Amino acid sequence: MWILVVLACAGVGMAAPQYALPGSLYGHAPVLHAPVVHAPVVAEPVSYPKYAFNYGVKDPHTGDIKSQQEERDGDVVKGSYSLVEPDGSTRTVAYSADDHNGFNAVVHKTGHAVHPAPVAVAPHYAAPAIALSPYGLH
Repeated sequence: MWILVVLACAGVGMAAPQYALPGSLYGHAPVLHAPVVHAPVVAEPVSYPKYAFNYGVKDPHTGDIKSQQEERDGDVVKGSYSLVEPDGSTRTVAYSADDHNGFNAVVHKTGHAVHPAPVAVAPHYAAPAIALSPYGLH
């Protein structure tokens, strides 16, 4: 009986490596380390920032009317934008920014504010309550 038990244990011990991954020991996967590659550091060329753009919106359905234009040459930015305010006046902002003066903006308002006249509403009075009972009106 003793031999049978020993053979059974030996059989189990011999069968275990069959389920292990290739190159592993006792069923644990091997630890692989990737080689370290040191690439030379290459400085990216710095491009000179220069652009100009403009856009505008004029939507008669919503009344959304606005525009903007801007240009940049190196570290100097200049531009303006305008929009029609809800009161009908137009706000225009001219701005500039550079390393020496920082950011500056000048706001102009043109046109007259138009406010709708208040609409007179007749006061609403509730009708007097009439109580009915089996004894008549009260």
